[in-house]
Amino acid sequence: MNIVILTGAGISAESGLGTFRDVDGLWTQYNLEDVATPEGFLRNPSLVLDFYNKRRANCLSAQPNAAHHALARLEAAHDVLIVTQNVDDLHERAGAKRLIHMHGELLGQLCNACGDRRRAEADLTPEALCPACSEAALRPDVVWFGEMPYQMERIWEALRACDLFVSIGTSGEVYPAAGFAQDALRAGAETLELNLEPSAGARDFTDARYGPATDIVSAWVAEMGG
Repeated sequence: MNIVILTGAGISAESGLGTFRDVDGLWTQYNLEDVATPEGFLRNPSLVLDFYNKRRANCLSAQPNAAHHALARLEAAHDVLIVTQNVDDLHERAGAKRLIHMHGELLGQLCNACGDRRRAEADLTPEALCPACSEAALRPDVVWFGEMPYQMERIWEALRACDLFVSIGTSGEVYPAAGFAQDALRAGAETLELNLEPSAGARDFTDARYGPATDIVSAWVAEMGG
């Protein structure tokens, strides 16, 4: 079976990585327009880089949970592509191999001057120089609001070819990912929502299960033979 799986913040929440909506979480301490837009970075790069340095440290201290490990096991039984909205590396650390980070990677750095992209080996500062072009133009390799997510053509191609589309831990409110279930349905695929509660796009799924990701994802993968 060819399966495309979309994962969102809900799959990493049980590993201690907060979502946008967590009360008293890291995101609630900042205005998103200040730290998650190109315009905010131009206004105050120090604020933005400090915010992402904190998020990077939080990511490195977290560990994959049972849901991450279950999806990695599923790869051994089926043709699986994981498309994640998350910028953490918990899927990789759990053992997932076929993965698209549509919103970039928190542990990566991107040069605004030359486009060089690589793992960030230290905290980013406005003065840090790009190892490829020596310009002080480094930013986190994450997709900010107003920017195009990565590898969209590959994702749409996968959605058109899959037998089953599964959405895990997403709100169903952020496009283009919020439209993936409809794309898969139009191509003839079955659709399954695994979420803490019904998402904004719950009507687009032919089946659904609700509860903590570590419980419902693990149970579903076991049923699938993973």
